Amino acid sequence: MQLPPSVTPRAFERLAEIAAADQGHALRVAVEGGGCSGFQYDIRLDAPAQDDLVLEGQGQKVVVDSVSLPFLAGAVIDFSEELIGARFVIENPNATASCGCGTSFSI
Repeated sequence: MQLPPSVTPRAFERLAEIAAADQGHALRVAVEGGGCSGFQYDIRLDAPAQDDLVLEGQGQKVVVDSVSLPFLAGAVIDFSEELIGARFVIENPNATASCGCGTSFSI
């Protein structure tokens, strides 16, 4: 049995700040083909769908579609704020390699 992805409290806190202006949407984390390493993350605000895995915390939702779920098994969704910018990041134990920007990976 695969572990579902998890979301850090810091990511839920940032999502709460963003969602205050966009009620009814969740943070969608998906995997699609492309990028410099073969797969890339698609992270955006979106309405939850019926077959999504819904991760909830602090009154917020993060959703993962059923196709992306095997690629994100055991992954940790976090939020990083650095001098060069702020973004949601994914620590994915399934990725064997990733690009420098962190949005593309291979398995």
